[in-house]
Amino acid sequence: MKQLLAVIALLTAAQFTHAQITVNNNQTPEELVQNVLLGFGVTATNITYNGSPVSAAQIQGNVTFFDAAGTTFPINSGVLLTTGNGIGAIGPNTIGSFTDNNPPTPNVATDPHLNAIANAAPTNGAVLEFDFIPSGDTISFNYIFGSDEYPEFSPSTFNDAFGFFLWGPGITGPYVLGGYPNGGENLAIIPGTTVPVTINNLGPGVGQYPQYYQDNQGGSAFGNAIQYDGTTVTLSANASVQCGQTYHIKLAISNVGDQSYDSGVFLQANSFASEAVQVAVATVSGDTTVIEGCSTAELQFIRPQSQIGDTLIINYDISGTATNGMDYPLLPNPVTFLPGDDTLTLTIDPIADGIPDNMEFITITTTTITVCGDTIISSGTLWIIDSVDINVSAPDPIAYCINDSIQAVATVLSGGEAPYTYAWNDANSQVGDTAYLPTIQNATSGTVDYIVTVTDDCGYTGQDTVTITLDQTLSIDSFFVQDASACDPTGAASAFYSGDSTNALNGLEWFFEGPGQPGANQVTASVITNVPSGWYYVSLSDAVCQVWDSVFIDLLNPPQAQFTPPSANGCSPVQVSFVNSSQNTVNYLWDFGDGSPTETATNTTHSFTQSSTVTLIASDATGCADTAYAQISVVPCGCTDPNATNFDPGAVQDDGSCFYPTPEVTAPNVITPNGDEINDLFTLDTKNTTNIRLTISNRWGNLIYESEGPNPAWDGTNQGGNDVEEGVYFYYYEATGVEEQVITGHGFVHVER
Repeated sequence: MKQLLAVIALLTAAQFTHAQITVNNNQTPEELVQNVLLGFGVTATNITYNGSPVSAAQIQGNVTFFDAAGTTFPINSGVLLTTGNGIGAIGPNTIGSFTDNNPPTPNVATDPHLNAIANAAPTNGAVLEFDFIPSGDTISFNYIFGSDEYPEFSPSTFNDAFGFFLWGPGITGPYVLGGYPNGGENLAIIPGTTVPVTINNLGPGVGQYPQYYQDNQGGSAFGNAIQYDGTTVTLSANASVQCGQTYHIKLAISNVGDQSYDSGVFLQANSFASEAVQVAVATVSGDTTVIEGCSTAELQFIRPQSQIGDTLIINYDISGTATNGMDYPLLPNPVTFLPGDDTLTLTIDPIADGIPDNMEFITITTTTITVCGDTIISSGTLWIIDSVDINVSAPDPIAYCINDSIQAVATVLSGGEAPYTYAWNDANSQVGDTAYLPTIQNATSGTVDYIVTVTDDCGYTGQDTVTITLDQTLSIDSFFVQDASACDPTGAASAFYSGDSTNALNGLEWFFEGPGQPGANQVTASVITNVPSGWYYVSLSDAVCQVWDSVFIDLLNPPQAQFTPPSANGCSPVQVSFVNSSQNTVNYLWDFGDGSPTETATNTTHSFTQSSTVTLIASDATGCADTAYAQISVVPCGCTDPNATNFDPGAVQDDGSCFYPTPEVTAPNVITPNGDEINDLFTLDTKNTTNIRLTISNRWGNLIYESEGPNPAWDGTNQGGNDVEEGVYFYYYEATGVEEQVITGHGFVHVER
């Protein structure tokens, strides 16, 4: 099952290409020891890989250089020994079972010292050995062990192991090697114990010293830096030695139990050192040049791990053309290592004094006298400049086709202080090192210039001009068109072109597409035939470009059905005369939409008693037809006035048929206005009236009362409000009906009290 998981893991890991640490195989094991691993106070000889001498050409994939600068991995760079290929350590941590089960050959097939540590036979791995002479009385180096066996196979029978086995004067131990009768010891042990660092001995479980374990599943410990699911913390291998004597060390790692799930040990660069203090000067970006008032550098004093238990005072010399305390803040001297410190850091921040100094430099030098009496000198130099020229390169692209835009990329070749910002002077004011810039418009050839401005972290700028050259030669020049018959697909179109660029692999490619269902009226040629009328779109591609155009295939004398009126409305019956004005037609068919028989006349008249849609199908001599329509609305008609006697609530249009009743008036001939509320008032009985004008006169013709309204009432008083005498009085009225007709009447009334 574990082997199956390993294969699946390898296939899955192949999908991820983004790496945080970098690993390269451009150095041999011998070069890695001499140029990367060794620090101060150590010389190495007789370097072998898996028991054999190595030449300059023997590069091995499981002994490689790694660089973790810019990541959260605690060791910046060094030598990586793995059970598979070194590239298998590259992050991010994407799966829990990564395996590169195609390790380089030769690989370790058996090793008695690893076997003793793991209690099992190793299966594949790497063994790097060499002799060395220390200049001091201690030797030390830093390392981190990581594995994809963590955490699910910790502990298990798959006890991937490694060891740093040391033999030489004053060294005793259980690891037998010819020429060293006292045996050797393993320096890769858990701090404060004699227990070897292995998958089973150090891990996340109880009794496995979890304080020295880091879980990296999903990148929880180091982000995207490495692939391994778990690692140790940074550990130190230390030993007491005799200066000037020859020692032998074996750095070994191997799978145990199978060849699945990679493991690796990261050895810190220059940490294999003895009895010396090293001086390192570098900027954040790693170079040795800073800019006044902008960038800073770090001055580091580094001592071997074997010395960190003591207090150490270091005096150092400062030389160079830059003045301490004037061109940069005053540096303290001496510096003191307290117990537990292996690195002291001083920050050098050059002062922007505005004085042109050209290039100045600072050199820091320390001198260490070893217990053997040897003098070891370490120095570092930092260069200070006033300003910087930023050299920007943005290549000039050539566009062979009319496009909306073309990609342009700007690169800082030299100068300046990262990070850089980029600004383009295009219409969109793009930012970033990559921009998409329009070519010249409304032309197929010519140039257009854009400027990219790069600004560094100090505010210095550099520029370059990007010239986009448009050189399109391919074009569709014209079309020959044959119009289509009205109802037959007899149309055709042919395209003419020029300026193609073809080769053996890329010939001309045509594509015509017209109206209809998908796939209909399509050809991959420059000519399309026997197609109906409509728009046709054509594309032409050659080896470098693609162009588009369109052409319209028209109709030959198409039939056009038309007539007047296009609409009519009225009360039933609606009589409509239709006048035919169709074009290119000879036969006609009228359908009135009301169930009546169709007609074939040119013009026609029809009476409608219901709303209908009229259809005219007009066809030519070949039977090709066109259709026109008219809407006829027949509405209910009647009297729409609610005041009329014959009001029709269902009518929507008045037909003038409303008639109204005649007003009727009846008058009493006696009243008795004596206050008993019986027959006290003179009122008219009316019917079908809207207004009454009433006057009352005495026998001599004098006006006693006058009023107008819906139904005036006389109470037997005169205009002064006094009761009239008993006797005969005359009345006159004008009555208005609902249709404004007026009737009049008169008579007399007796007043009795």
